[in-house]
Amino acid sequence: MRAIVLAGGISLIIALLGTPLWIRYLTRRQLGQFIRQDGPASHHVKRGTPQMGGVVIILATIFGWLGGNAITERSPNISSMLVVGLMVGLGFVGFLDDGIKVIRERSLGLNAKWKILLQGIVGIGFSVLVLQFPDDMGVYPASTAISFLRDTALDLAVWGPAVAIILFIIWSNFLITAWSNAVNLTDGLDGLATGASLIFFGAYVLVGIWQSNQLCGVRNTDLATCYEVRDPRDLAILAAAIAGACIGFLWWNASPAKIFMGDTGSLALGGAVAGITIVSRTEILGGIIGGLFVIIVLSSVLQIGYFKLSGGKRIFKMAPLHHHFELMGWGEVTIVTRFWIIAILFTGAGMGLFYAEWVANLGPNG
Repeated sequence: MRAIVLAGGISLIIALLGTPLWIRYLTRRQLGQFIRQDGPASHHVKRGTPQMGGVVIILATIFGWLGGNAITERSPNISSMLVVGLMVGLGFVGFLDDGIKVIRERSLGLNAKWKILLQGIVGIGFSVLVLQFPDDMGVYPASTAISFLRDTALDLAVWGPAVAIILFIIWSNFLITAWSNAVNLTDGLDGLATGASLIFFGAYVLVGIWQSNQLCGVRNTDLATCYEVRDPRDLAILAAAIAGACIGFLWWNASPAKIFMGDTGSLALGGAVAGITIVSRTEILGGIIGGLFVIIVLSSVLQIGYFKLSGGKRIFKMAPLHHHFELMGWGEVTIVTRFWIIAILFTGAGMGLFYAEWVANLGPNG
């Protein structure tokens, strides 16, 4: 528990104190946000606000994660190392995207083909590596089974090991792409994505602690209630570090934002969301806990689909969903606050399901 608290505290302090230094540097270099002309008119005043704040989130997370482990004389395990690698890799893709936007003063960054290619390389690398490195009990960072609250009976290995690996890579990259886009789309109002990410990773601190306390063959030998996860304690430490970084960054990112996380932060956080759900064997549960992100990305999918099918008609005034409410006259702070409430409700529902399933598996003698 000390490592978890230390990781969160260290990353919080680094983000809180490091963000204004990064703001000053970006301001001196005139590396500010470019605002798209077809967006809400209220956003035009944000032009020039420093972006690429995701650099601070990533660095604070890494130092918090490493610091929490080092001070308690622990060594990071492979599961958290792979999630950090995914987070950094996608963050680097986002950094390139942000850099092009700022330098060329446009709302479009990397060429779409290059962006997909680079994200694919990072995602495939992660997907292959999480199926390696078994521990002493033969548990791998991830499995080829589709997971909900734990691994389900739907195992891709039913078609053979070679096909299972291919299907897992496709499934894993779908999750990575979906979560990266979801967090990226949510990052449209001051503090919205940062706060929603904080709520998500705060929940996964509890998931990691609970799984660690009910680990198969270590603290719980009941196969119905124990969790076959390789490094749950490490995942709790990492989730705490990310949550702490989000808290420190949110101090400066809350309305009126002094800095934006940019694609650097949104892709990194989306990668961390995908990675932590995959290695904690809670892929579908993550979609419930992160329900706000799901709603926002679905609003864009529905808007685009309906626009094409109807010949130019729209469901919402503007997508993603938070911009629809802006154009309805809601204030930015009101939208962000209410969306955070929705995020908390989804998180509560997800955590309730997580615990209820464990209780149900105790049986009549539990």
